[in-house]
Amino acid sequence: MAIRPILIIPDARLRAVCDPIVEIDDEIKTLAADMLETMYAAPGIGLAAPQIGVMKRIVVIDVANEGDEPAPHVMINPEITQFGEEIQVTEEGCLSIPELYYEVERPSTVTVKYTNLEGKEITVDADGKLAVCIQHELDHLDGVLYIDYLSRLKRDRVIKKFDKQARLSAR
Repeated sequence: MAIRPILIIPDARLRAVCDPIVEIDDEIKTLAADMLETMYAAPGIGLAAPQIGVMKRIVVIDVANEGDEPAPHVMINPEITQFGEEIQVTEEGCLSIPELYYEVERPSTVTVKYTNLEGKEITVDADGKLAVCIQHELDHLDGVLYIDYLSRLKRDRVIKKFDKQARLSAR
């Protein structure tokens, strides 16, 4: 297992649509282990493969509270099959947009279908923090960032800040 570098906006890979995983082989299992280790080290509660530069449809999530036993989910080719009607507003952050947190509106419940590392198809009904995290991470697989749910003014401000940082660090 290895901790991998996390991409920061404006890296173009964060805006790309990821490819489905065709076979769950040792490479995918190693990727999942590296993603979990990277997420825990960051620290974060979710990580999508494009955030470490791998353009595959896999996310890892662990919303266990601090001090509780870890409860990691590895979701391969995840797909939300149903969104709840009720909306919740929660503060979100992102490892690819460090140190910024904004309130985002999302459905409070979702049903997600995915394949686990053993190749078994799983369906989970999620609510609360898990539902938000699933939606946030699955957005990454389609090149969508949580700042895309903000007003244009807030989003442009965030993008300008990180564009400037990228230009300064490129010097």
